[in-house]
Amino acid sequence: MTTLEITTQSITDMEVRAHDGHHASLRLWLRLLSCATRIEDTIRQRLREQFGITLPRFDLMAQLEREPEGLSMSELSRRMMVTGGNVTSIVDQLEKEALVKRQMLLTDRRSFTIKLTAEGRSVFTAMAKAHEAWIVELLSPLGASQQEDLHHLLGILKSRKHNPTQEKT
Repeated sequence: MTTLEITTQSITDMEVRAHDGHHASLRLWLRLLSCATRIEDTIRQRLREQFGITLPRFDLMAQLEREPEGLSMSELSRRMMVTGGNVTSIVDQLEKEALVKRQMLLTDRRSFTIKLTAEGRSVFTAMAKAHEAWIVELLSPLGASQQEDLHHLLGILKSRKHNPTQEKT
């Protein structure tokens, strides 16, 4: 491994911070973070290389694909957990490429609904199929039953997120 590869791995691999003296929960957290970061980095790179699109633009299109009637800018911002300015910038880019369109609300001429265009829907469908295949590939080191077990275990963690004082089962 070259020095650059080791440095890059250290930046993206949060788990290198952990050692045997750390609590098992901390080591697990860092491993989860490391895995998620590596998968996300791979997805970002593949979206850029194969479709010339960023992950935030893909994510915005995914939100719109689920809502054929469109979404307001504020709802997109809330769902994507980014500022309104970020959403505006992404929408502007996608609108220039005719992948989304803005429709002014009749009830409030200052507000817009954002929708995928027919072209946007077609482009997104192709990207979504590739995205799913990448995820299947990236998680393939785990067998189907291991994936189900991990999904179940992470579901337990997720359900306790909002109630950390809930008794252990």
